[in-house]
Formats: sequence, structure tokens, C-alpha cells
Amino acid sequence: MERRNRSISRPDRRDQIELVLFDVDGVLTDGTLLIGPEGEALKPFNVRDGVAIGLLRQHGIKSGVLSAKSSQPLMTRATQLGMDVIKIGFSRKLEAIQQIAEEQGIAADRIAFAGDDVIDIPVMREVAAAYAPADAHPLVLDTADYVTKAEGGRGVAREIAEDLLSARGLDLAGMYAHLLGDDEALRRIVQ
Repeated sequence: MERRNRSISRPDRRDQIELVLFDVDGVLTDGTLLIGPEGEALKPFNVRDGVAIGLLRQHGIKSGVLSAKSSQPLMTRATQLGMDVIKIGFSRKLEAIQQIAEEQGIAADRIAFAGDDVIDIPVMREVAAAYAPADAHPLVLDTADYVTKAEGGRGVAREIAEDLLSARGLDLAGMYAHLLGDDEALRRIVQ
């Protein structure tokens, strides 16, 4: 994880994050769209990111998706993972983030967001911690507070989850303590 030096410096509030929102295409996926005769048929997600959502939940951090696109594969995956917020089909993401904050009762300075394209920049400027995958658009990389080592669809959410928990003072063993030696907990988190 790379900490970016931004012209607009914000205090580090990663240890106070209550909700992490992810853009989907280019963050939770590599941006590939597989279109069949009925529309979008498949969307490749990374299982490591599924583990990340369970890890966040285990440590009291809510998760969700905020995407301009709407698709059945996305809805299925977000539901499978038990995400707390599913906002899809929102091209005006800044309005959506304000709505989410109100609905969840969480101030914007307690929300982290991961985005990869220019449509995500207004939200990234609004939240407490803005993340971008390594292969995000250059303007997004300039806006992000933190840039993952992973590219979109390659474990970005996992890297973000571990970064947020590290900011709370947990080491890797502490983050995963509930899984080590507990097969039932492992089955619940790996979906």
C-alpha cells in the first residue's frame, strides 16, 4: 500500500472507518465485461476480496458496493457476501454517498471508498480515506490517499481491509485470529 502525498492533505482517519464502499468494475473486478445475448452474463470476482468482506465484518466494519452499472452477477455476489450497502446503477455517485451516509447513520469522515475511474473522483474527495488500485486512471491515482499494490480484480479489497485493520493496531495474525484453528469460522468467511 502506498500513501500518496496529495495537495489537499487530510488527517489519517483509517482507524475510525465504519464503512468501506467499493466501486466494482476496475476495483472488485479487472474491468472485463462478458456480454452474452441476454446482456452481461458473467463478471469475474476474486475470492480474496470475498475473504476481505468477511474480515471487515468480523472486526465491526461495514462494507458495500457503489457502482454506476447494474448487473445480476454483481447483485448476486454482493448478496452472497452479505454486504451492508448495495447501491448499483448510480452514475451520480456523490449524491449516492450522501444518501448512504444518511441511511447508515455514518458521517462521511467515517467512510472509505475505493475507485478506479474519473467518475469516482468526487466521492474520493468527500470521504475520509480514498483508495485506488494500482492500475487506476492517472487522475484517480492523483486523487487517492492510498494506492494498492494490487490491480483491479486482483485482491484490492483484501489489501484495503488489511490496511484498515493495521491502522487499528492489528497485525496479520491478530486480523485472522478468529480463523486460525476454527474451521467453522473459516467456512463462514470464505464464501
